[in-house]
Amino acid sequence: MAVVQQTYRDNELDALFPTPSYPPHVLAPARYPGPSAETVEALIRVLKDNHTKHHIFFHDKPLHNHISHRALALYSIGASGSLIEEYYKQDSGRQRLAITPPEAITEKNFIDHLGDNKYYFAYKNFFTKVLEEKGLSATLEEYVFSKKYNFIDGRDASAQPALLSRFLGSAFHAFIHVGYGAEMGIPGMVVEGLGMASVHENEFLPPHLFDPSGIVEKETSRLASLFLNAKTSPASSRLERQPRNHAFSILAKIQQDPEFSRKEVKKYFKDLEGLMSTHGDTVWRYAEEWTIDVSQPGEIERKMEECIWANAIIYTVGGWKEGKGFTADFIFMHLVTPTLFLTSLLPYLTQKSQILLLRAYFASTLGWWIARGFPSLDIQGFVNGTSHLSESSEAKVTNEFLDIVQSAITHPNDHMSKIQRAFAHFSSIYGTRPKGYFKDTGLEGAEALDGSLFLRAARLTEEWTDEGRRPFSQEAFPVKD
Repeated sequence: MAVVQQTYRDNELDALFPTPSYPPHVLAPARYPGPSAETVEALIRVLKDNHTKHHIFFHDKPLHNHISHRALALYSIGASGSLIEEYYKQDSGRQRLAITPPEAITEKNFIDHLGDNKYYFAYKNFFTKVLEEKGLSATLEEYVFSKKYNFIDGRDASAQPALLSRFLGSAFHAFIHVGYGAEMGIPGMVVEGLGMASVHENEFLPPHLFDPSGIVEKETSRLASLFLNAKTSPASSRLERQPRNHAFSILAKIQQDPEFSRKEVKKYFKDLEGLMSTHGDTVWRYAEEWTIDVSQPGEIERKMEECIWANAIIYTVGGWKEGKGFTADFIFMHLVTPTLFLTSLLPYLTQKSQILLLRAYFASTLGWWIARGFPSLDIQGFVNGTSHLSESSEAKVTNEFLDIVQSAITHPNDHMSKIQRAFAHFSSIYGTRPKGYFKDTGLEGAEALDGSLFLRAARLTEEWTDEGRRPFSQEAFPVKD
């Protein structure tokens, strides 16, 4: 394929990459002070240049281009424009240049080239037109959450469009990309993210999710707007009441399931595709047992919070072992950072799609947890062993997160600004949760958790990376005989 730099008229790029807007929901991350007009100009230059010059994958490997993720994270936590441009120079040197796709993508051939990264720019161009015509909400509903673009009757599983699984697959990179677009009002991030999702591989997704009876919660066509759970489903009160399952209770149940014995986990160690091919129905059954009762006011916000906490404890508690301390796992880190964007994406979705997104995210969480070795969750041991991290220290600042975020700005690892931004934000909205808040959720030791989890997580992550001298661990958690 020929290498080419795409050309756009100035007004086209300006429309794709405007000045970042305010977040769409009160629970979405606040911006840190510091950015200036020069910062915005530098950010937009970087985003535009990356959009026209680079593929979404490094070289010929399906490793993702993180340039825009780092640039936007840095902008949001107050970095200077010169630093954003300096990191762009560093990061752009290892990128794969843009290539001319074999043909344009249209409605007629959209499904034919899914999963083929030679067509990334074609899908990106396709979604540029769709987004301009339909807007973000309608585009997501049609191309990510509809049956038409996920499951076609009579097709083999490997040939299904499965856009939702592609959207969340490959460690959530497309989800993050579109999440940034939703959070900051940047259409270019949305079209890049949907283009990326289109060239991801098809991962496991149960077809019944898209049947009219597949999700019992009644769909509402009204957007959630500024309230994630703005309308009670009239059908919900007629449904037989089932026991309420917190996300933590699902974690507890799946840990006890003999289907995921040590022998079986070892068999599929680091093999998410193999695990889900064999056990995907069971993983999804657990995800669907997670109670989401939209007849209860504020339910979507509560379930979003449960999803955030569940991923945070898998990363922190799952990464900690008495006598060995903490291991910052690369994939578990990728479970945490995307949850930051639930607050920005959910307001754009119908209630049915909100539920589907939460369940699909949680199913992915469970699958990755098992595939990385299914580490146990010794919550009480973790709380006791990391108590010193939640206590006040002789830090230079009273708010330790300010120091943590400041360090993340200049950290050489491009994931640090993202994960520390996430922990800081989670601390700002959930940091006041007291011990006992998670009592009776069914997960052993959960009553010992409090809002200090996010400060502990941030400090453990900072200690692990050792000022850039140690990367996130790729070893996972091998099952021992």
